[in-house]
Amino acid sequence: MKTFKKVMSLAVVAAMALSVFGCAKNDASETEAAESAQSQVDAEYLSYAEYEAAAIDTQVTVLCTVMATQSWWEDKITVYAADQDGAYFIYEMACSEEDAANLTAGTTILVTGYKSEWEGEIEITDATFEFADVDGVAIAAVDLTADFADDDALLAHQNQYFSMSGLTVEAIGDNGEAFFYKWDNSGTQGDDLYFTVSDGTVTRTFTVEAYLTGADTDVYQAVEGLNVGDTIDVSGYMYWYEGPNPHITSVSVG
Repeated sequence: MKTFKKVMSLAVVAAMALSVFGCAKNDASETEAAESAQSQVDAEYLSYAEYEAAAIDTQVTVLCTVMATQSWWEDKITVYAADQDGAYFIYEMACSEEDAANLTAGTTILVTGYKSEWEGEIEITDATFEFADVDGVAIAAVDLTADFADDDALLAHQNQYFSMSGLTVEAIGDNGEAFFYKWDNSGTQGDDLYFTVSDGTVTRTFTVEAYLTGADTDVYQAVEGLNVGDTIDVSGYMYWYEGPNPHITSVSVG
């Protein structure tokens, strides 16, 4: 049997008392003080271990801290989130534009959707959410430098915020390019960026996801300035597409 945790959000309900007027001489009218009552909403949610063990296509509810979001559009938003034990990629969650503005890093949300899989990426789809009156969890980047060449080790950290250091930029195309606009270099500035890096044994392709970090961000411009042979440190989210395909949010050279 699954063990459920509980989170409670409180709403204050005020009951106004009607003024009662006395008939006797010199009686003053007075208003009774309002009574207040608290209503409690209990919501059951899975621990990360229970979420991880849940079958694909089953409904899940998780309590998580927002790490970052992609651009809001058409009442949907994609969220990178985590708790103290793991991470979640919440794809195109139903969300108003007003609520999207409040989905800032550190915000805690209660998410209900379906655990799904796409090309190896485990995500939550068809999701709805509510803000939870619970402190967010501080999430530090996990250093995966030593695991760069190990798919299984990286898979164990799928969707987590991570860092790697001392990687070498390799040519991504036959013409010696350091990066592509789109995976096949068919795009232009403002599209996703792709670049390849090596630890000396294995070469991998990393992505700057334009909906997450667009052309006006430091990381986007840093990748546009890369040269083959540069040594770089990176951080981002361990997204998966037929293998590790991290969404990079920071690049520093040297």
